[in-house]
Amino acid sequence: MHERVSHLDTVGTVVRALADLGFEPILVGGMALVLLGSRRVTRDFDFVVARPGERLQSLVDVFYDHGFELAARLEEGQVTATIDNRRVAAVRLRLDAPDSAWFYNRKTDLRIDLLFDFPIPAATLAEHARGRKIRGWVLRVASEPDLLRLKTIAAGRRSAPGDAEDIAFLEARRSRA
Repeated sequence: MHERVSHLDTVGTVVRALADLGFEPILVGGMALVLLGSRRVTRDFDFVVARPGERLQSLVDVFYDHGFELAARLEEGQVTATIDNRRVAAVRLRLDAPDSAWFYNRKTDLRIDLLFDFPIPAATLAEHARGRKIRGWVLRVASEPDLLRLKTIAAGRRSAPGDAEDIAFLEARRSRA
């Protein structure tokens, strides 16, 4: 339990720092489903944010200031290599212009994934997102219809075993409403 509180504090601090830069991180993915009551097991936090453009280095600095590094390689969902230099990380992101980036803290084994206006623009998600207070931190969470849209898109692009369960969970909640 202590680890989760510690992770939540770290995530809350990072989210606040991103918000101070003008980003509006919207929580999506497994952790958003956990907040809705899903029994899903997940260890990372997924946020959709607007593409950083000229603020890329500032965005990267937030993560490096909080002990995270950009993941350079993933194997079976686990980070196996990171970029330890924040300027190199920003250059890599600028050149590759990916739809997402994973930041990893080796000390705490915490991963925060950023999706850059992908697959739904952050501004669209923000229109329906609601603030949820969790242990003193306020996180903006995508709406249930938007979470269902995101999960449906994800399921169509990959074959992750949890996607079907997540969709069933969200559809069951919708039918009870």
